[in-house]
Amino acid sequence: MFDSGVGGLTVLHECLVSLPEEDFVYLGDTAMFPYGTRDPDHLRERIGGIAGLLLDGGAKLLVIACNTATSIGEDVAREVAARRGVEVVPVVEPQAEIAAAITDSGKVGVLATPNTVESGAYRRSLEAQGRALEVTEVEAPDLAPFIQDGSPFDEAVVDMARAYCAPLKRAAVDTLILGCTHYPLVAPMLQRILGRDVRLVSGGHAVAAAVQRCLGQRDLACPPGGEGDYRFLCSGEVDSFRELGTRFLQMPLGEVERISLPGDYP
Repeated sequence: MFDSGVGGLTVLHECLVSLPEEDFVYLGDTAMFPYGTRDPDHLRERIGGIAGLLLDGGAKLLVIACNTATSIGEDVAREVAARRGVEVVPVVEPQAEIAAAITDSGKVGVLATPNTVESGAYRRSLEAQGRALEVTEVEAPDLAPFIQDGSPFDEAVVDMARAYCAPLKRAAVDTLILGCTHYPLVAPMLQRILGRDVRLVSGGHAVAAAVQRCLGQRDLACPPGGEGDYRFLCSGEVDSFRELGTRFLQMPLGEVERISLPGDYP
């Protein structure tokens, strides 16, 4: 499983709860964070390298726990994984399936990074669900960096969130896809701004269900009753990853190994 930083740990948390018997390796590409505003061509090359590294380590399933990485480079990861006969579980499609299934009005919002919105990945996935949906997408370039930084909330942050939510309220969405794995950490604030009747769809539950289904279909699931292991790799500073990651995962991280990837930024 990989993400641009620690946001994907919200997905890992749900997978650890839903599939406690499985072993997980999580790679946080913190040296490249944030993916949401990086050059897409550079990201595609990066994603291919990360996929190869994790699969070389013996992974039986590759989970892209990053909305931007899914939107920009899912095809690259699938190409690398296919050469090893490994399936890929992305984060976008499972969320789109849930959102299309639960919306009553057909008005669905997507809050995501600029790269994710510009890729059109959510709009395409929602259009493929076989329902007439009215989709409102909003770019939130500053939200993920704020969450990753771990800064305390203040009125400026609430004002920023209100500005991002304003187009969603005007569109009267009844379902909002949190199109970045960092966003569940501010879900209570978003819920307050949008109102209690707006359903929030996060990546964690959707991806955990997709992982469980995929392992079962390919007869790769570990026998129930055991307790698997989990370990962490990161491309950036280890101590900050461990400190912030503990808050996202809501479990101890333990040892974190720093790794190098081609094209690391200084």
